[in-house]
Amino acid sequence: MNPKNLFIAAAVVLMLAFAGGVLYYTSQKQEQAVQTADVNRSLMVRMHSPSHGNANAPVEIVEFFDPACETCRDFYFRVKSDILPAHPDRIRLVLRYAPFHEGSDKVVAILEAARKQGQFWPVLETLLANQERWVEHHSAQVDRVWPLLEGLGLNLDQVRADMAAPEIAALIAQDLADAAALKVTMTPEYFVNGRPLPSFGYEQLQTLVGEELAATRGR
Repeated sequence: MNPKNLFIAAAVVLMLAFAGGVLYYTSQKQEQAVQTADVNRSLMVRMHSPSHGNANAPVEIVEFFDPACETCRDFYFRVKSDILPAHPDRIRLVLRYAPFHEGSDKVVAILEAARKQGQFWPVLETLLANQERWVEHHSAQVDRVWPLLEGLGLNLDQVRADMAAPEIAALIAQDLADAAALKVTMTPEYFVNGRPLPSFGYEQLQTLVGEELAATRGR
């Protein structure tokens, strides 16, 4: 074989080896992503997790949130007004607690106490919509929350009693433990069918939801 043909043959072999390496790396990354999603799913949803949407939806968005988190407020209303209505029967939103801000655990306890009276979502949205009135310097001022709850039909004395229930403390502890296991260190943190966002951002969330909608089409 002359040197020219030898060079061409070597170049072809190298190209094939490179292409094979790329395909192997890609398949490994995809398999790793699937395995990660499978592991994540076991920690995603608990029996106590509040959810909104079709319980059998093929696409499940899990959000770890802190009610005192400004970005959580903004993303919640955008997901509710944009992503969920676009696919009302195919997406479910599940909320998990990650009360990292000072005092937020008490606000979560209020939310759970309100849920005992069937008022979780109205209370959550009232608090988020008026967040600037009870959050100061990234800390929850719980005493400022109570006036916002007047007029929602709640028995506030019962809320105060129920928020101290041990099962609510256990629920918060479980969510924090799952957040730690999933390496959630800030809020909001999203998982879509167990897959974490590749990087933080609302567009990244939309993209991941779109990928899962496409992957589950027909289900």
